[in-house]
Amino acid sequence: MNQPTHSILLAGVGGQGSLLASVIVSQAALNAGYQVKTNEVHGMAQRGGSVITQIRYGREVISPLMPDGTARALGAFEAIEALRHAHYLAPDGLAVVSTQQIIPVSVSAGGLAYPADTAERLHRTFPRLVLLDAEETARSLGNRRAANIVVLGALSRGLDLAEDAWLAAIAASVKPAYREVNLKAFAAGRAAASK
Repeated sequence: MNQPTHSILLAGVGGQGSLLASVIVSQAALNAGYQVKTNEVHGMAQRGGSVITQIRYGREVISPLMPDGTARALGAFEAIEALRHAHYLAPDGLAVVSTQQIIPVSVSAGGLAYPADTAERLHRTFPRLVLLDAEETARSLGNRRAANIVVLGALSRGLDLAEDAWLAAIAASVKPAYREVNLKAFAAGRAAASK
């Protein structure tokens, strides 16, 4: 029997923890017994540029690159980045999007305007949408930098990886001093996605 390859796209901007999030997703899939391949694109990440990671897992994964319209889930740490990369998501895929808005250089320089109707655009674009204020949720737990893990918690609801695989991945991927807050952030994201 041919087992499917599952594709996940993570999108954000430099400094939001996209790469740590991709390590955690990959490790969770490995913990669940899958083969994993990833592909990362860093667009001037240290200057607030776009960062995307494609993660593919399954019994056998041929390529780390996902075709358009095939991602089972999209996790976006910034609202416009979700819209920018929407073409990767399958029609029935889950989009988990943080409401955080980071103004790009092209907007702050006066060349373009950040859309005022971002939430409406997200609802129109994604039939299965979890829209959450991940940064505020993380801040309420004591560390706003755990917003990426809040998004992963919500994203985990749309994937076939057991919760234990995720928890072990977080424990293995973050420094011990930050383990507890990240585990709480993950639980908060899962709870937000189940409402």
